[in-house]
Amino acid sequence: MSTASLKGVRVSLDELIAMRLRARRSRPTARVKGGHAATHASRFRGRGVDYVESRAYQPGDDIRQMDWRLTARSGRPHTKLFQEEREQSILLLVDHGPSMRFGTRVRFKSVQAARAAALVAWAAVHGGDRIGAVGFGPGLNAEVKPGGGPRGALRVLRALVEWDAIAARGGPAESLSQALQRAHRLARPGTRVIVLTDGFSADAAAEGPLSLLAGHCDVATVLLSDALEQAAPPPARYAVRSEAGRVLLDFAAARTRARWPQLFAERRALLTGMLQRRALRSVVLDTRAEPDAVLMRVLGLDPRQHTVRSA
Repeated sequence: MSTASLKGVRVSLDELIAMRLRARRSRPTARVKGGHAATHASRFRGRGVDYVESRAYQPGDDIRQMDWRLTARSGRPHTKLFQEEREQSILLLVDHGPSMRFGTRVRFKSVQAARAAALVAWAAVHGGDRIGAVGFGPGLNAEVKPGGGPRGALRVLRALVEWDAIAARGGPAESLSQALQRAHRLARPGTRVIVLTDGFSADAAAEGPLSLLAGHCDVATVLLSDALEQAAPPPARYAVRSEAGRVLLDFAAARTRARWPQLFAERRALLTGMLQRRALRSVVLDTRAEPDAVLMRVLGLDPRQHTVRSA
């Protein structure tokens, strides 16, 4: 099969590298340091802070930051100084399930997810942050630990291409709950976790690991969607190919066309319900769209909008 015929069907490293030109990053908040650093609200819940040193207590210092050990040894009150971490980690949780290898407009959902992930990776490079990834799907139980700079981004991009090829061969698939458990072990407090999925891989057991992860990380979800999942095609009979062979779909009946988008919404309902109960951000990314605007919002970098509607 030619390279041209694979465009939009298989993940291309060249396309992912080219996303660097489109990545724009502007840090929405300044770094915080000093005696009151630990009490200042960060935009990202759970953002890590590093201990720097202790000094003699000064009027106005937060008593919650007292260094009681040094105070006891010296006989004089001392307070701890903290500095917010200079680098933040971003962890991508990328779904390579069978349903992601589908698309009727422009590209597969799996390819769109990889493009969105690449944009985040390059945005992390521009922002001086570390980028890592966890892949799950048929034959996959893989991860890339967060790393900084262009090398860190390229490791993630190469992994996305490799994981796409592995998933295409099929095999036993890891559940979303298992992938979230791995992400929880890999993510440090304050890590920004971005889940890229169509929601069809969600299992009931995922709610517990999702809650644990959201307890110390900033979690957002990008829900991949295709036009055929949003609305039924015009009345007709359509022949499609699947792993089971050739299938004929009849959309002549109005009832069938009305029921069609509901079927996909119901498949996503398990995950969207979990996200809504945890008040976690989510956005829908269509296979026809460019991911720039959606990803800037889910990253919290759009100066016009810092809250994203739930899917």
